[in-house]
Amino acid sequence: MDTLKNILLILIVILSFNFMIFIHELGHYLAARWRGLKIEKFQVWFGKPIWSKTINDVQYGLGWIPAGGFVSLPQLAPMDAIEGERTTDEPLPPISPIDKIIVAVAGPIFSLGLALAVGLIVWNVGKPVDIIPSTTIGYIAEESPASKAGFQIGDRITAVNGEPVLGFVGGLDFITEKIIFSEGETIKFTVIREGETEPREITSGFITESTKFYQRRGLRKVGISYASQTIVAETSLNSPARIAGLQKGDVITAIDDTKLWSPQQITSHYKQNNYRAAQLTVQRGAEILNITLTPEVPQKSPDPKTPMLGIAWDMEHVADTHLIHPSPLKQCSDSVKMMVKTIGALISPASNIGIDQLSGPISIAKAKFDLLDTDKDGWRRLLAFLVLINVNLAIFNMLPFPVLDGGHTTLAIMELIARRPVKVRVLEYVQTFCVLLIFSLFLFITFKDVGSFFGNSPDTEVIFSPK
Repeated sequence: MDTLKNILLILIVILSFNFMIFIHELGHYLAARWRGLKIEKFQVWFGKPIWSKTINDVQYGLGWIPAGGFVSLPQLAPMDAIEGERTTDEPLPPISPIDKIIVAVAGPIFSLGLALAVGLIVWNVGKPVDIIPSTTIGYIAEESPASKAGFQIGDRITAVNGEPVLGFVGGLDFITEKIIFSEGETIKFTVIREGETEPREITSGFITESTKFYQRRGLRKVGISYASQTIVAETSLNSPARIAGLQKGDVITAIDDTKLWSPQQITSHYKQNNYRAAQLTVQRGAEILNITLTPEVPQKSPDPKTPMLGIAWDMEHVADTHLIHPSPLKQCSDSVKMMVKTIGALISPASNIGIDQLSGPISIAKAKFDLLDTDKDGWRRLLAFLVLINVNLAIFNMLPFPVLDGGHTTLAIMELIARRPVKVRVLEYVQTFCVLLIFSLFLFITFKDVGSFFGNSPDTEVIFSPK
């Protein structure tokens, strides 16, 4: 049953990806027909066609390189490096710069139109808000930048670098994302500490996790996590937790009389005390229990030398997943803000965001699969994600870079001002160089996409020896 489900999800991902490309290229195709341009090919994906069919002198096809697509319009610009040789040597009349601009911007306009159309559906059916609203620190990693900066568990963060925050995770106005997109050598936090009436400023450094050469670089982090109740979801067979009588739904409120702000505190407490026995204060309904637990090394675990309790924590209560109904314009504007923020971080020398952290077709497809596979609202999340991807597709294609739609538009505007087109030979060299550059970038990002599948998912199964 799981295999059939996964096959169905993969098919949905492939169809949605190709549908986006088709709509974008359809914009170019229809605009070209409207303006009377010669159309030679209409192809989804690049490379030599693995399927093609010619209808009314137009070759329709599916390429073998799963990225992008094109409509071959020889009057617009020489694109033989991507689209292949022309199918005929028939001389073609030149077209006006206005026609070039109309045809070039039609693809991004259709992508934005698809984003708005999908946004209308999301507006109607809703999407999970998917945020962690807490701004309270529930855990501070040992020897982390946050620990050295003077943060304390229970501190409530109200702003990062002077900008107010709405929660811990969930978007550009949230703590985690503001840390990731921060610039400079330090990050300034505004916090409110228990027992204090005035907020205080804390300046912290950051770290980025080391990764393998085939993986994406780590993102900025300071070593803090959000506060949450410590609720037992389940206990492992033969584990110390099950033998001691911990049950699903138990809320652990303290360890050795120290108030708990998050499950990570329990692990940290045991580590700091050499994994000696500790007393847990447990709330079970209206009853308060004191249970002493001593961790033990499991028979099998991701870390075979570390003692464990055998508890899986209930994290479903942490995230806010209620349905919201943002308007299509709100969804598109939020997507534009994210794209602009990402581009700004990419070009900023003070940021840690790099080209290697962009997502290619493989990572996008995996994200779609993961969204569909979350829960009953997975399809809603996928629809909302499609809005973001189509807006990104439109903005990316309008960058003033030769080969892209924005490059065609820029060249047409230059032609309109100079009253003569760019020399064909010069344009061919520029286009070919840019094609090689874009394909090199595509291969690099795809290499990182593939690398993200390795080294990040160790076997998490934990087995304790029978007693």
